[in-house]
Amino acid sequence: MPNANNSHSVPTNELNQVQRRAVSELLRVSPVADDLAQRFRAAGFTLALVGGSVRDALLGRLGNDLDFTTDARPDDVLKIVRPWADTVWEVGIAFGTVGCRKSGFDLEITTYRSEAYDRTSRKPEVSYGDSIEEDLVRRDFTVNAMAVALPEKEFIDPHNGLEDLAARILRTPGTPEESFSDDPLRMMRAARFAAQLDFEVAPEVVTAMKEMAGRLEIVSVERVRDELNKLILSDHPRKGLRLMVDTGLAALVLPELPALRLERDEHHRHKDVYEHSLTVLDQAIGLEAPRDEPGGGPDLTLRLAALLHDIGKPRTRRFEKDGRVSFHHHEVVGAKMTKSRMTKLKYPNELVKDVSRLVELHLRFHGYGTGEWTDSAVRRYVRDAGPLLDRLHKLTRSDCTTRNKRKAQALSQAYDGLERRIADLQQKEQLDAIRPDLDGNDIMRILGIAPGPQVGKAYQHMLELRLENGPMEHDEAVAALKEWWAAQG
Repeated sequence: MPNANNSHSVPTNELNQVQRRAVSELLRVSPVADDLAQRFRAAGFTLALVGGSVRDALLGRLGNDLDFTTDARPDDVLKIVRPWADTVWEVGIAFGTVGCRKSGFDLEITTYRSEAYDRTSRKPEVSYGDSIEEDLVRRDFTVNAMAVALPEKEFIDPHNGLEDLAARILRTPGTPEESFSDDPLRMMRAARFAAQLDFEVAPEVVTAMKEMAGRLEIVSVERVRDELNKLILSDHPRKGLRLMVDTGLAALVLPELPALRLERDEHHRHKDVYEHSLTVLDQAIGLEAPRDEPGGGPDLTLRLAALLHDIGKPRTRRFEKDGRVSFHHHEVVGAKMTKSRMTKLKYPNELVKDVSRLVELHLRFHGYGTGEWTDSAVRRYVRDAGPLLDRLHKLTRSDCTTRNKRKAQALSQAYDGLERRIADLQQKEQLDAIRPDLDGNDIMRILGIAPGPQVGKAYQHMLELRLENGPMEHDEAVAALKEWWAAQG
């Protein structure tokens, strides 16, 4: 990169390394980026790669999503990109952003702008700026406040983001108080970037987060939820979640998490539920399928279930006479709490249902012991988990955080045994599609009844028989149905 405006005191080896990475990444995207820049220049405007794209180029992780900034207004941007791009979209145009796709790259081009919340609004007020310096100072963190002017590839870094990138630290271009007042969601973004990039957050930024956490309340639930998802799906979610708890942000977004920090005393020792939950999350992530496998990569359903699986414990904690601490039915209470919190955060109904179900089922295995479950109990375990069975396997295994190696090995072997029994029954009985040996039409024909509640009761009875006894021959099933019907009077 030819120029590095205002860069200072970066160790030479670090600077050379990040510059080499950036040059390599920029060469890869140059054909598209330079072509676009020439078109903006011909129309009398400037164009620069900006923000996360520059940061990721310096980190050697630039993808195919590219962010640009320009002095052109959105209508002018549309005139330039429409004849050139493969596809154009205007979803963000109210905020000065035009999107387009070209040669496999997704580009977002945003007019120089400044934005700030008033004290009561949930949406930013957008006003356009006239210089890239004005645009960069409004960015959330210095590592996102760098740009590369195109096509000349001039590096613009007025807030020393390169130095902070080399030091792996998150600072704000102006004061943190001004930045978080402009957009309070930036406090959550600090936690999210710490989790995504494995960066530290500067002490003055952490202090401002603690002092201004309550300001997050003016941000819409949807924006908060989306930021939380990005954090949870990152490579180091534990780091970001811990920062949210320590600064008070979690008390507003996910209050059940800091509530897990139960006080401990010398007479009633018990596991630290908060640390345990973060460890279970780490271990669940370790069991996810690799990104390059079909259906692999970060699993939001599993991660949320791992994080929330014990949130019912504070409400169910009891100190027993023998000095033990109990949490009876915390899985049932926790499932209800999970549903309530996720609904408040406006998660999709299906995701709420799946995560709540996993929380409800996460203790079921512990009744398995050394393998004394009957085949009917194994069938019910599979039936109750349904399509969540694979995730339930991972959650249950992740829930073992004991330091007692013998106990951990015994639990792992017991679950290995359960999985073998499930696989064996799957092969014999097609457990994935457990249904009665007689369907609703069979029941109505055999009993000579019309559709109604009695058909449902008969179906449920036959399903219970199927779970209890496994598959029956047709004649045997018909006899069982008639016997039940006769007992109904």
